Amino acid sequence: MGLAAPYSVGTSLPSIQRLPSFKPQNCNNYSPPVSFHRHVECAVQLQPQPAPPTVTVARDESLVKRRTVISLLALDAVLAYSSPNSSPAAEIPCEFQVAPSGLAFCDKLVGAGPQAVKGQLIKAHYVGRLENGKVFDSSYNRGKPLTFRVGVGEVIKGWDEGIIGGDGVPPMLAGGKRTLKIPPELGYGSRGAGCRGGSCIIPPDSVLLFDVEFVSQA
Repeated sequence: MGLAAPYSVGTSLPSIQRLPSFKPQNCNNYSPPVSFHRHVECAVQLQPQPAPPTVTVARDESLVKRRTVISLLALDAVLAYSSPNSSPAAEIPCEFQVAPSGLAFCDKLVGAGPQAVKGQLIKAHYVGRLENGKVFDSSYNRGKPLTFRVGVGEVIKGWDEGIIGGDGVPPMLAGGKRTLKIPPELGYGSRGAGCRGGSCIIPPDSVLLFDVEFVSQA
């Protein structure tokens, strides 16, 4: 039995014929052969194409410089913000309101708890400063708030009025923070305080500044 003839999809040829080799023809003048069995190699002649024009973009040196400066400024801002040694933002100045007694006060934070009542035992943190900004006492440094009965003279008059309230001064609420500016007559007067050997921690006739935090009722 002879070998079966090769079979390709879409073509049914009785036998394999060796096709003669043909020289490549120019496709521009190509005419299809009469016999569809004839293979024609087509040589395509490509016309050379001109190279694309080179585009030169002029750099705006001033624009480059501006972008560089902006980038450096942005980097400086990020580094200054993220630096652990950067100084904190300046605190907004307190706008004092002055009562008829001469006491000035400014609420930095209004509390949400109950108000202080005369004779009540309360706890308060504080920082005491002279007008020149020098700190002379601080309960925060001791790590413990001051416990006292408010409104009965256990503290200076400026404190009693500044916490329980009075003419033109609203009472403080627990959790609140208030700055008091106390004139000498509501503070330590002409005698001063902490005097020894001719020098005083609080000189006579000093205006005092107290940052008071009403912590809670005791």
